[in-house]
Amino acid sequence: MNIKTELSDGISVLFIKEDRLDANNSEELKGELRRLFDSGAKDLVIDLKEIHFIDSSGLGALVSGYKNASIIHGSLKLSGLQTQVKSMFELTRLHRVFDIFTTVDDALQSNT
Repeated sequence: MNIKTELSDGISVLFIKEDRLDANNSEELKGELRRLFDSGAKDLVIDLKEIHFIDSSGLGALVSGYKNASIIHGSLKLSGLQTQVKSMFELTRLHRVFDIFTTVDDALQSNT
């Protein structure tokens, strides 16, 4: 999985450089999120603007990250959801669980 990670004012921002988040790569995302939390990251923003398809495995990886963030009193925010991906979040009601923003900058500003 191609993930670019940047640090912005103590917040880890993950840019997922894939077209799909599904059973083929969701375990890699889960592992990366776990690694970040284990290394001391507390607040994450995941940019999904390049993702055009997500399945239950991809949603599960994000939920797992959200739970891990909650355990350490951190946060996991999402940005840049494409129409089809946003529809999946609404269909599963996960849009009520996650803080979802239009852009990474919007998500970062919500922490101030």
